[in-house]
Amino acid sequence: MPHRAVRTAALSVLVWATASLAGPGQVYRDNLPRDHPAIRYGESDDSSPVGRLIPRVERGEVTLDYRDGGLGYLPSLLEQLEIHPDSQVLVFSKTSFQEDRISPRTPRAIYFTDDAMVGFTLGGDLIEVVGVDPRTGPRFYTLESARGTPPVFDRPAVCLRCHHGAATAGVPGLYISSVHTRPSGQPDFGLGSIVTDHRTPFEDRWGGWYVTGLHGDQRHRGNAVSAGPARSAALQMAGALNLTELTRKLDTSPYLVATSDLVALLTLEHQTQMVNLMTRVSWEARIAEHDGRSDNARVNAIIEDLLTYMLFADEAPLTAPIAGVSTFSRSFPARGPRDRHGRSLRDFDLGTRLFRYPLSYMVYSPSFEGMPDVARNRVYRRLRAILSSAPEPGRYAHLSREDRQAILDILRETKPDAPI
Repeated sequence: MPHRAVRTAALSVLVWATASLAGPGQVYRDNLPRDHPAIRYGESDDSSPVGRLIPRVERGEVTLDYRDGGLGYLPSLLEQLEIHPDSQVLVFSKTSFQEDRISPRTPRAIYFTDDAMVGFTLGGDLIEVVGVDPRTGPRFYTLESARGTPPVFDRPAVCLRCHHGAATAGVPGLYISSVHTRPSGQPDFGLGSIVTDHRTPFEDRWGGWYVTGLHGDQRHRGNAVSAGPARSAALQMAGALNLTELTRKLDTSPYLVATSDLVALLTLEHQTQMVNLMTRVSWEARIAEHDGRSDNARVNAIIEDLLTYMLFADEAPLTAPIAGVSTFSRSFPARGPRDRHGRSLRDFDLGTRLFRYPLSYMVYSPSFEGMPDVARNRVYRRLRAILSSAPEPGRYAHLSREDRQAILDILRETKPDAPI
């Protein structure tokens, strides 16, 4: 793979932050070693969609088309990775190594699917790319924005300065953060930042992000900057809520779509920590097996955390219905799979919770299948036990009898080989 130097500033493909604060339900875990013989992160092959694409591009088997006008390789790269442009979300805080190009007028765009993500900065030197390898988790790459023959990819290790730590469950991972942002786009890290996912209260989300969508009287931190240096904790919220378009905030014409969709943001938040927890389970199980540990209490504990998360046990409830304004709310569920009644784990609820059937769609992901058999089978056994039992007070009291039966039926028909 051709390599060229990249800046040694902290690199982030999604969101970089310092002094991050845990959101509700989150536990910051110790780092697992990337160089452990059972893991060999960075040495083993990358079988993610990005890891498979790069050598094909370099050998000339796949051509990335270059579009003039500022987008460069972005449209072709998304097409090759099967990422739909309607997944676009926009972050205007200067939380990337290309911060000099990012501002409320020129936000960075992020696009995603289940196992790949792309970050694009207008006028930036590099496109940021993440592929989620089923065995070792997210791998971080850059693609030079300038036209090349072939296009030039790199894999800078500096990404892991921020993407392997407390905010990512102690393994190489992904996270979204909510920060207080000054009018320039500079985050005020003195006020801290919150790592967000589906457990985070609505009012704490999306500081430094644009948000398009309807959410009733629920408030969030998006679309707003601080009132000034003397009042950096106070956000200018006038005209920031229930936005259906962004024309008063920025010129959206240079971007692939004109939205930073509320439902896409909620989905991405859920997915990031789901990826991290699956990666943590995988690493813990592989390390335990390699080291000959017969006591699996540590592995079982993280499996229970994964189950709690994938069953949305601590989901912050919606207090009013929400609606996105892009096609994401239709294109995402269309990916299926569906049972004979037409039900899918990708179906949205958007009334009181994010998904109609509260079990993560990431159960179909390569990352879930990539967990060691002993760990994945334990997840299935616990799922069967939880979903087959009658509702009672406790961790899974939010699952009604109807929820449990629907999830079981969907799983048994859409994953017929699963022991559930």
